[in-house]
Amino acid sequence: MWICSHVNAVHGALPTTQKCDEALASPLAHTAFTSSSVFSSGYAPGYAKLNRRGGAGGWSPLDSDHYQWLQVDLGSRKQVSAIATQGRYSSSDWTTRYRLLYSDTGRNWKPYHQDGNIWAFSGNSNSESAVRHELQQGIVARFLRLVPLDWSEEGRIGLRIEVYGCSYWAGVINFDGQGVISYRFKVKKMKIIKDVIALRFKTSESEGVILHGEGQQGDYITLELSKAKLLLQINLGSNQYGSILGHTSVTTGSLLDDSHWHSVVIERYRRNVNFTLDRHTQHFRTNGEFDHLDLDYEPVGGGRKNFKGCMESINYNGDNITDLARRKKLDTSSFRNLSFSCVETHTFPVFFNATSFLQLPGRANHNTISVSFQFRTWNPDGLLLFSNLDDGTLEISLEESKVVVHINVTRTTSNNRVDLSSGSGLNDGQWHAIRLVAKENFAMLTIDGEEASAVRSTSPLTITTGGTYHLGGYFLQTLFPPSQRSFQGCMQAILVDDQPADMHAVEKGTVGAFENVSLDMCAIIDRCMPNHCEHGGRCKQTWDGFSCTCDGTGYTGATCHTSIYEPSCEAYKHLGRSSETYWIDPDGSGPLGPFKVNCNMTGVCVRAENTYPCLCFQVTAITTSAEKCEQQIAYSCRMSRLLNTPDGTPYTWWVGRGSEKHFYWGGSLPGIQKCACGIDRNCTDPKYDCNCDADNKQWREDSGLLVNKEHLPVSQVAVGDTNRPGSEAKLTVGPLRCQGDNNYWNAASFTTPSSYLHFATFQGETSADISFYFKTSAPYGVFLENLGNTDFIRLELKSPKVVSFSFDVGNGPVELTVHSDTPLNDDQWHRVMAERNVKEAVLQLDQTYRASQLAPAQGHTRLELFSQLYVGAAGGQRGFLGCIRALRMNGITLDLDERAKVTPGVKPGCQGHCTSFGMYCRNGGKCVEKYNGYLCDCTATAYDGPFCTRDVGGFFEAGTLVKYNFMPEAVAGASRDTKIVTHQLTPHEVNLTKEEVAFSFSTSSAPAILMYVSSKTQDYLAVVLRQNGSLQVRYNLGGLREAFAIDVDQRNLANGQPHSINMSRVDRSITIQLDHYPPVSYTLPDASDTQFNLVKTLFLGKVFETGHIDPVLIERYNTPGFVGCLSRVQFNGVAPLKSALRTPDRQPEAALPVSYQGKLVESNCGASPLTIPPMSAATDPWRLDKTASSSPSYSCSVENDAVSSRNS
Repeated sequence: MWICSHVNAVHGALPTTQKCDEALASPLAHTAFTSSSVFSSGYAPGYAKLNRRGGAGGWSPLDSDHYQWLQVDLGSRKQVSAIATQGRYSSSDWTTRYRLLYSDTGRNWKPYHQDGNIWAFSGNSNSESAVRHELQQGIVARFLRLVPLDWSEEGRIGLRIEVYGCSYWAGVINFDGQGVISYRFKVKKMKIIKDVIALRFKTSESEGVILHGEGQQGDYITLELSKAKLLLQINLGSNQYGSILGHTSVTTGSLLDDSHWHSVVIERYRRNVNFTLDRHTQHFRTNGEFDHLDLDYEPVGGGRKNFKGCMESINYNGDNITDLARRKKLDTSSFRNLSFSCVETHTFPVFFNATSFLQLPGRANHNTISVSFQFRTWNPDGLLLFSNLDDGTLEISLEESKVVVHINVTRTTSNNRVDLSSGSGLNDGQWHAIRLVAKENFAMLTIDGEEASAVRSTSPLTITTGGTYHLGGYFLQTLFPPSQRSFQGCMQAILVDDQPADMHAVEKGTVGAFENVSLDMCAIIDRCMPNHCEHGGRCKQTWDGFSCTCDGTGYTGATCHTSIYEPSCEAYKHLGRSSETYWIDPDGSGPLGPFKVNCNMTGVCVRAENTYPCLCFQVTAITTSAEKCEQQIAYSCRMSRLLNTPDGTPYTWWVGRGSEKHFYWGGSLPGIQKCACGIDRNCTDPKYDCNCDADNKQWREDSGLLVNKEHLPVSQVAVGDTNRPGSEAKLTVGPLRCQGDNNYWNAASFTTPSSYLHFATFQGETSADISFYFKTSAPYGVFLENLGNTDFIRLELKSPKVVSFSFDVGNGPVELTVHSDTPLNDDQWHRVMAERNVKEAVLQLDQTYRASQLAPAQGHTRLELFSQLYVGAAGGQRGFLGCIRALRMNGITLDLDERAKVTPGVKPGCQGHCTSFGMYCRNGGKCVEKYNGYLCDCTATAYDGPFCTRDVGGFFEAGTLVKYNFMPEAVAGASRDTKIVTHQLTPHEVNLTKEEVAFSFSTSSAPAILMYVSSKTQDYLAVVLRQNGSLQVRYNLGGLREAFAIDVDQRNLANGQPHSINMSRVDRSITIQLDHYPPVSYTLPDASDTQFNLVKTLFLGKVFETGHIDPVLIERYNTPGFVGCLSRVQFNGVAPLKSALRTPDRQPEAALPVSYQGKLVESNCGASPLTIPPMSAATDPWRLDKTASSSPSYSCSVENDAVSSRNS
């Protein structure tokens, strides 16, 4: 174990200052080149030098198969940056595809990895052209081995190579598991604000402390291996509850016990840490409150397993630890034998794929089986070992992540079977050891040498070995085949019949047999490291791939990249959602998580509860994109001053976004140290600008709205003047309310084919998502494009019905298309969503049409772009004509509107929203264009709400009536609603030949008058409930002795349930629909007039009229009046009940056409049932009650809603 207090300085193994591009292979002697075989002496590996023509002009093996290799010994460890290949000179022999292996010792090979896979390099297509590949991940090695995978169809394997790089040197220390290097500070206590620790290590152990240091105050730093992963634990301390709150633990890497070098760099500045392993960096911030690492002069450690293996290039804050140890400047007394060279391990791993097997000899005709080996795999199932006994079979398999042994012995007299099972979760990629001993009437299976895992059997059993063992696969036909056929993974330390398997003899072909195995190499890959599952998605893997489980994250897709929530209440609103509590995700696929808000669709579109975190980035995202925000703040006081004077130091202030202090109060503006009364000049004491600053003994209050959204939300309030006798104060901070979403309507109009907007290069290397809305009348056009050297990404309208998403990440162009059933150039808004990640690419149109394509199992995964991002064209070609809005890329909304203001041929915003959204304005609502959207004007309807779908109704008590005059004497002071209403019925329109009547009601009382329309003649229209609760319509238009009565239904409608009536008359034809029953037609008698003359007044609930009234109505139905609810009342475009409920309080009654008597309370209790039931919570994915159980919640209190402070 190495105990030190801290390590720093980024001197990794790979220098970056000088160009590392020397030819390393050409100067070497012929003896530095070796190979698996040689076709003849002229084809020897020593002739395999680039551009050389010696011998037969290159290397060719005896057989062209997958077991051949060409190896070069560079003489010492070198840094390798590139490799180039040629075919054999003037021949038909070349290699078209190959793998690169590397090693320090010529044993235990490691395949070169790139983009998460064992990389296959493309080779040559002729014998002369050289193909060079730069290594994305530079390697350090002495030995390189090229393994041909494919070769010329016209000839055989042929190779000439060059290796490019530079010299490499690093001081190495061998740790034997006992010795520790102690690094002591020059000062007894060190308060360290910045650290840089760098080192490289290699080991075959899965556990061990690499460095450790601690201080007396509880600070510590530890870097250790745990289950072959690298664990960094750091604690800078915390103010409260001891140091436990400061503990931070981060894990990275996997399979680090592979006896290959791994590079680690830890960079810390205060609480910000970069933790880098093999060029993969994790950024995190330590817990706690402090930013110094307090370490003592004498570091202390122990209680953990010490590191066993090698380290090099150990640097701590600029000090070369290896050099200091070599010069004996550090305490190394705990080492029995300190070595500055690496002691290599002698394991010989074997790598199996799904078609591999390894056949080893054992003792035949023996009465005991004794086998042991180690294995590692990601697969839960596989055949580990199979042997045909003299009279039965032996099988050791992995089944559901457990080791299972089946021994079957078949004799003429009896059949004996022994089954053993032990272990769990053995497909975790770690090395696990198996030992099986079986002899007469006894069998024992042990896992990882643990006594607790041992499973025994004493069943009747007689063993006679067959002498041959198959490991990792068995494909021969046999009478009793194994339950599993193959294994994908690695094995090592193989013992058969208590004898170590001679793998070197196997490699030479003198012992045993094998097929499709890789010897002296374990090429296992952890496909979950780095983890491509985003937003907390859980990664699961098999040998060939990985999958992401996104349950409970709030995200979806192959890598949990795409949010399942809309970005704002505005977006929910335009999906037709009602006012409700929803999860929103302001930055979509960005780093911010979902956030719970109340969406009030009638006005305030976002209402976040005041349980948001004090430093919540989600709230900041909401306020940034909102059109406006506000937050109520109130301070009630008695002898507790608030802001003092404009020039004095304030007693109280509040903290908003960015932890910035503010000294103005609700109702005032930034920079003005006043309260609302100071702005309005009506404070209690005119000498002060806040009521509370007068310091009165009576209770006063200063309250108002904070409206500067860049300062909101209020996260803290500091109250300063409550420590005097008699001082009391009460603070109230209301919820944050925001309205609108500028991102949702952020748009640009492209008016010429050559016009485009340009933005910075899109950064979406391994994961990219793009979403936007478009509308156009053009048949084609490029939405956006970004280019690299060969890589690119493009979204395009290819034809009136086809949208295309194309890209290239280095594996060749890929194109996804979706075909719409209807033309897309219909000048309506259409939504496009595209995503590309390491697993798949997806294109979606209007949430209806979808196309997807899996990424190749092997190949490039990084999208490397360098040009600017062009929106609206591809380098000026096939330009887009139309509008694009809400363009979001990887969670960031591009400001099309702002960029369009300074770009010729592009206009900010987009007109014509009503052509797409006008359909959402229901019940006669009128769509009105806005610069950044639209609104539904419900003025002339009986409805309210963003889409004119909310019934407006009222509750009538006995005696309540609503009166609407069709020809009021004065309308000059009418409200906006009534101005429109009165305009619709001018005096020359009061003789009617047709009426449209609609309303709904609920009541439990009958008889009653629901609606009565009078005239200056004896004409009238009445809708009444009779004594038995049935509905009757009465028309008197003249020409008849008594009114024409229609009994609409004989049922009792005074049953407390909502009922609706829709009635229309044209001349003599009357059509009435009750509730959702089919409409019924009626006809006025021939003697009846058809003109409703001089329409005068409409009454709801009761009639109080001068002039002639049908005595039947008054006597039978008018007393005591309607008691119940009326809703959505409409008569020929007039909404009398809505007008009455919206009457301004201060408006002179004579100036209005509508009035009411009695008590009228707005209520929707009379709203009729919906024809189409709303989506149930079980099927509505946006409802909170469905998602809350599985979605994260973010809460941390802002200042209390009612915080009192007193001192008396």
